[in-house]
Formats: sequence, C-alpha cells, structure tokens
Amino acid sequence: MKKWMISAVALAITACSQSPNTDDVNIAGVKFVEKVSAQLGKTTIPYKKFQLANGLTVILHEDKSDPLVHVDVTYHVGSAREDLGMSGFAHFFEHMMFQGSENVGDDEHFKIVTEAGGTMNGTTNSDRTNYYQTVPVNQLEKMLWLESDRMGYLLDAVTQEKFEVQRETVKNERGQRVDNAPYGRLGETKARALYPKGHPYSWPVIGYMADLNRVNVNDLKAFFLKWYGPNNATLTIGGDINAAETMALVNKYFGEITPSMTPTPLDKTLINLPRDRYVSFEDNVNLPLVYLSFPTAHARHEDEAPLDLLAQILGGGKTSLLYKNLVKSRIAVQTSASHPCQELACTFDLYALPHPASGKSLGDIEKIIRKTITEFETRGVMDDDLAKAKAQMEASFIFGLQSVQGKVAQLAAYETFTGDANYIEKDIARYNNVSKVDVMRVFNRYIKNKPSVIVSVVPNGKGDMVAKADNFEPQVTKLSGQSTTSEADLKMRDNPNTFDRSQKPKAGAIKAVDVPSYWTKDFDNGISVLGSVSNETPTTSILLRIPNGHFTENSAKAGLTSLTATMMNEATKNYSSEQMSKALQKLGSSISFSAGNMYTSVFVSSLTKNLDQTIELLNEKLFNPVFKEADFERIKANQIEGLLNAQKDADSLSRNAFRALMFQGSIAALPTAGTVDSLKRLTLDDVEQFYNRNYKPKRAQLITVSNLGEQALVSKFNHLKSWKGHTGVTELNLLPPSYAKNTVYLVNKDNAAQSAIRVGQRAIKEDITGEYYELGLMNFPIGGNFNSRINMNLREDKGYTYGAGSAFYGNKFGGAMVVSASVRADSTIASLKEIIKELKDYRENGITDEELSFMRAAINQQDALKYETPSAKLNFLAQIIEHDLTPEFVKKRANIVSNISKDRINGLARQYLNIDDMAIVIVGDANSLKPQLQEMGYNVVDYTAP
Repeated sequence: MKKWMISAVALAITACSQSPNTDDVNIAGVKFVEKVSAQLGKTTIPYKKFQLANGLTVILHEDKSDPLVHVDVTYHVGSAREDLGMSGFAHFFEHMMFQGSENVGDDEHFKIVTEAGGTMNGTTNSDRTNYYQTVPVNQLEKMLWLESDRMGYLLDAVTQEKFEVQRETVKNERGQRVDNAPYGRLGETKARALYPKGHPYSWPVIGYMADLNRVNVNDLKAFFLKWYGPNNATLTIGGDINAAETMALVNKYFGEITPSMTPTPLDKTLINLPRDRYVSFEDNVNLPLVYLSFPTAHARHEDEAPLDLLAQILGGGKTSLLYKNLVKSRIAVQTSASHPCQELACTFDLYALPHPASGKSLGDIEKIIRKTITEFETRGVMDDDLAKAKAQMEASFIFGLQSVQGKVAQLAAYETFTGDANYIEKDIARYNNVSKVDVMRVFNRYIKNKPSVIVSVVPNGKGDMVAKADNFEPQVTKLSGQSTTSEADLKMRDNPNTFDRSQKPKAGAIKAVDVPSYWTKDFDNGISVLGSVSNETPTTSILLRIPNGHFTENSAKAGLTSLTATMMNEATKNYSSEQMSKALQKLGSSISFSAGNMYTSVFVSSLTKNLDQTIELLNEKLFNPVFKEADFERIKANQIEGLLNAQKDADSLSRNAFRALMFQGSIAALPTAGTVDSLKRLTLDDVEQFYNRNYKPKRAQLITVSNLGEQALVSKFNHLKSWKGHTGVTELNLLPPSYAKNTVYLVNKDNAAQSAIRVGQRAIKEDITGEYYELGLMNFPIGGNFNSRINMNLREDKGYTYGAGSAFYGNKFGGAMVVSASVRADSTIASLKEIIKELKDYRENGITDEELSFMRAAINQQDALKYETPSAKLNFLAQIIEHDLTPEFVKKRANIVSNISKDRINGLARQYLNIDDMAIVIVGDANSLKPQLQEMGYNVVDYTAP
C-alpha cells in the first residue's frame, strides 16, 4: 500500500516508542507488544498492539470522535498463495465466508450487520484478503462473534450446495467485471505474458472458471485449513472503544481458535524479460488500446518511491509528458502512466487510446510513447516534480485519516506486510528522501531500453489493428478431469467451545448520535451558505452548487452543461491548463467542476494551511475562464468517444434506455453527458454563452466543512460575495410515460456474456419526510438491501447474478422506481420471471413482521455512520440547504421508521408495484432472447435509446 509523504509538523498526532507496560490491559494469554502514542512533531496513528497465544495479532486504535467502530480482519493470503491450476480460491473464500458458519445461519452475516445499522464487505487481492464492518459502537461484541465464528467454525457450514451457488455467483462477477466489460481481460492478458508459468501473479485474482469448475468443495476446505487461521491474521479495531474491555472480548471470542500452518514468505525475485513480448486480443470495444508494462521491483523496495515519481512525470495528469504529447495534441483520447505495486512484484505501466480522427495506429501510438520516454531522459527531473509529489503525498495521507476505516485499513496493511503497524514514518521517509538522482537511476535500471510486455486490445474483427504481430504465446496450465480430493484428505483443526457460541451477543446501550452542528449565512448576492466545523483533520472541503444543471438545457443541445463544466477545468486568463494543474498539485489541493441534473457542482479540497492559495485558484477558475477552440474541440471529441465507448457497456445501455422510456419528451430522458448527435451540434459559442448566461450566484449554495470557524472561513470568500447576476428558475414539465404495456424493449449486444435487466415505472417527486421517503422504507425488503427478496433469490438461491436490487429515485420534478440486475446470459429469461414473481408476491402478500422489524432496526441505527467524514457531512448539509430543512427532520424520519404500519407499507406496494404498469428493458443478445420473450407472450421492440 502506498502512502504519500507528509511533513513532520503537518499533524499533531504521533508516534512514540514502545511502552514497557500494558497500559490498562492485563489478561491471561494476551501478550502486550507495544503502544504508540500521540506526540507533537511526529506523524502516525496511535494504537496498542497485542498478540494472543494462538498467534493472532490485535491492533486497537481509540477514536472518540464518533460513536462507531470499524473491525477489520486481514488474512495474509491472496491469489498468490494458490496452487498452479487451482486459481480463484482466495476470492472464492471472500464469498464463502459470508454464507454462514457453525453458529451463524445461512446469509445471516449480511443481515446481522445491516440490522445493526452497519456496513460491511470483503476484498481480495493478490496478497491478502480482508473482511470488515463499520457499525455503531454498541454492536462491537456482535461483530467479534461473527468474525471469530467464521475464522474458527466455518467448515461444517461449507456445503456442496453453497459451493455450487457461490461458484455461479463468481462466474457472474467475472462476467460483469471481466468478460462483459470493455478491456476487462487486459490485466490477466498482461500478467500471463509478463510472469513465467507458475508465478503467483500469472493468474487473475478472480481465477479461471475452468479451475473453479474442476475442483470440489474439499479442495476449497483444504485451502481454508492451510491459510485462514489466527496466526496468519491481523485483527484491527478502531473507534470509540476501551482497550481493556475490547481485549477481553477479543480474547473470549478468538483466543481458543487453533492456529493454521505457519506461513512461509514467498520469493521476491525480480522479473527479467529477454525481449519485448507482443500479445493481443479482440474485444467488444469502440477504441483500440495499447499498453506497455515493464517489470520493476516490489512493494517497499528502495526503488518503489522514485519509480512512483517517474510515473507522475511521464503520465500523471495534465502536467505529464504523455498528456502533452498525446492528449493535448489530440492524438489520443486518454493516456496515463502508473507504477502499481504488489508484495512480490511491481510493474511500470503506460497506455493510450488513439483518437479516431488522428489517423494514428496502435503502432504509431507505441512509437510516440517510446519517444516520450526518450524525451524524459533529455528533460530529466525538475524541482517542481519533487515539490508536487511531496504536496500530493501529504494531502493524500491527511485526507486518508478522515475516517476510522481509513486509519484502521492503514494500520492493518502495514502490520500485514511489514510486521510494523507504525511503519508510516518509514514510509514517509522513503518518499521524502527521493532525489533527482534516484529517479534517473531507476529510469536507467528498469525503463530505458528495457524489454516490456506490449498488449494490444482491438475491436472484434479488427485483428489487423494491433501494434505489432504477437510474438509470444503465454502458457496457461490446464488440468484435466475433476478433482478427487475427499473429506478424508482434510487435516481438520479442532477448535474447542468453552462457552455457548450459538448465543448471539446482545447489543449494548445505543450511544446518542449528535446531528452535526452548523452555521448559516446568506450573501447579499443570493448565495446561501451553510458550514460545519470538523476538527479531526486540518482540512477544508467546499461544495459550491450553481443552479444551471442539465435540466436547463434543451434536448437539441443536451450535454452543454457537462461540456461547459469540463471546459471550466481547463485554461484561465492567467494560467494555462498545465500551469493551473501544477499550482494545485504543489498545494496538494483539488478543484473540479462537474454537471448534474440540477446544478453544476464545484468541489474544492484543501489542507487548511493552503486554503488561501487554493481559493485564489478557485476564483481564477470560476471568474476568468478562457474558452480556447483547441481545448473545446479536444474535449468535445473525447466526450463523443466516451459516449461511443459506453455503447459497448450493457449497464450503461440499460440505464440510458430505461431513462429514455421513463421521461420521453423532456431533457430528463437524455443522459447528462448528452448524446453523440447533440454533442456534434455544440459550438464554442454555445459554451461561452452558457457560461455568461448561467454561471451566476443567485440561488447558488456554498457548503463547507472545515476545522476553521465561521468568521475565519467566511472572510476568505470576499470574491464570491462580489459575484453578480442571476438566472431564471429551472422549469421542467414531465409528460406521462408512453411506453407500451406487455412489451420488452430489447437492446441488442451481440454475444453478450451477461444481460442487463431493468424493470420499473414512473414514480413521485422526491420529498424528505413524506410519501417518497415512505416508499424507500417499503422498498427495503423487496430490493433495498443485500438480504432483500430479489437479491437473495437471484444471487444466493439461483446464482444468476452478482447482485440485484431495486430503488426509488427522484428530484423536485419527478421520479421512478427500478429493479436492476446484470445476469448470466443463459439465465436471462429465468431471471426476468423471478423478478416478476417477487414483485407480484410482495404486492399481493405484503411485508412480513420479521421484515418490518428488520427494516426498522437497520435504518434507525444508521445515524452513527452518516456524519463521520467531511464528505458525509457535506452530503448531509447539502440535503438541508436544498430542502430548507432544520435538524428536526432527522427525528421526524426516525419517528416515521418506528411507527409506519404494515398496512401503510402494503398499501404503497399495491399502489407502486404493479407489474402491468412497468416497462421492461433488456440489453443482451437479441438473436437468442427475442424468440424466448415472444414465447412468453411479450411484444418485443428492438430499441435503441436516443
């Protein structure tokens, strides 16, 4: 894990020496390891570290700022620990460990955490797997019970039936993220060509489906027994905790779990290629892509930091050489350079997608990339390169401390990969100490005249577009036959039960959650200001919302708001695009303009110590834009290519088609980015006129979260106060939808591995404490959470999808309800039938008592997580200012949740979930789906969204 450099005085927290005492923890079988405390002039995350007798490492971080706790269990096992020909096991276990254990029922893990008002997930990469939950602090013991039960008491609950269902779910995930995603197979194609056969990184984390199809449930159990033990794990807990009480619970639930085998470190042998390796594949993409990958060192190697800096110089944003040579000159739509690192190896990667109008082939693009590398050798490293990197790294680290999850994740990663949770100061030092000489040294060692893997991704049927003919055939291990591993082959671990683990712990008393306090102010020019003070980090976040969004456009010029916002990120009267980017990078700040339906949003992020300079740059961007013809043509062309590329994505096609059917006849039917036809009609004059007419302060909203108080912060906005002008009020009249009943609108995607399904209808306008809010409560059991009826049916019971759900969405003009799922192609018809069945059943039979209780508990305990970070506070404040609310709306909503009746919910279901009134959109292979849909009795319309 990379963390950027930070000055020693940037934060007033850190780190100390190891303490000789246990502080306040004295528990038999628990070994105190160290205490790291806050000390002025150092930078780290305070913690206490312990080790249980079975080898489990425990790290506790006390953070009293919010009444919540984040629990992370990181196992030092990823796809790199898998055996050749048995790929995907670590990722598979990410799924299996949510399926219940000896004392936790099937699919209960998600349900328990959701009901507790928490969030949860798991992630797998090549080197580690982690499982984590953020919950109100009164739910801590329950989380420890859950995590310990699946660490020590999982295998009896791993059945052949669960194995089969989750194997199908993984197939769907691969289909959605790899096989059905543009460029989805790029990573695994590169890895196969770069690493020798049998190297732990030569297969993808998600695995090959042939491997998962060949193995059986006992192979999976053997993998668990080998790697998922307390001695190969780190338990990190952060939040509003007491160390002594927490360690007592940890020891109770984890202390008696038997260790697994003692893991041995894997080799970190540097990869050397004998020559350039050219490989390619065809894909369902609009634009070809060329990708160069050079093998380098490994994570935390002395060369990692200077290689990171080299990647920034070559391809890190608008100041980079690749941007200048490829994007700025309109030769490429997109380009970048990066230096991703893993525990055993890193790669230096460069890529570009040529612009069709440039006439450049992938071979031409490769030559320009190589010339850019040579240009760097002549240019060398400049002082500004080091200054930018240092500022960005400092900001990255500080902003990463804004959530307890961020701090816990950092501690867990350092402990897992270095054995030193207090590694941050070493990390800071290795970046702070990078010199110009270091950067040139690693350039010469790993990049200059060195062989690489060159991957060409070209559109289907366009194999002649590759950069150069393939000269390397990657070797893939293919094992034949089914695995014969039996239960008798397993070396089971015997875990005692010294207490009744079947009893789910009761939650403690709920701690009161304070709604963030805030101040308000109105500027004379019509800007409403709302701010909140947050002292956890020395940072300031600003959101300026200007009322000139997508809904102000006419359909013929859809995308104008978005295009104008993108142009606002370019040159100004006093700064070129590159100069502005450099100025912001040297401050560690960001300013970005983006367009939505109702507003153009300007988001500003800054270290408070650099806020004055950042606001000066904000004023420059907002009031002194220079709309250059060259920038306009480049940006418009790139946005058109982006829309064309989105037409290769099933989810994007389904969203656009459903939106068009719901809001036909208005600007709301079209995407915010516009259409290819509407963008082609736009001119630079349109952008200039839109800016002059619509970038005005009247009814704008300025929302801030900062460690500065009202007076200090408001004094910095004098330029905004002097802003003049107003625009008209946005009006939007939505016509009743005119889609046909008993009809499927079928969008063709040839040979699609998955189909994207959307089923829904128009609904009501957004409100905060009225019927619209009640509809969200009604929707919760049918499609509003992981354990909802639709998701449990399609994902957990049938294995048709990686995820499915439903939602109501809206604004002050109107709204809609939609069920959405990306499903395996051969289960499209079956999935549609199940969605319809679930909607009909819920409408006819209503919510159960259990579902009502679950919904109430889950939603009314979420407040602890709603206001933790500055970003969360910004969203909360934006809601208040948008709807002219007082903090009392939070209590009113809680009262609605607590008192809404079954009759009310069932009445809403009958009113809003009538399948006969719903539109059905399917994106998939029309040749195979059309006859099946017609056989079901549907009219089928071949459909393409505008």
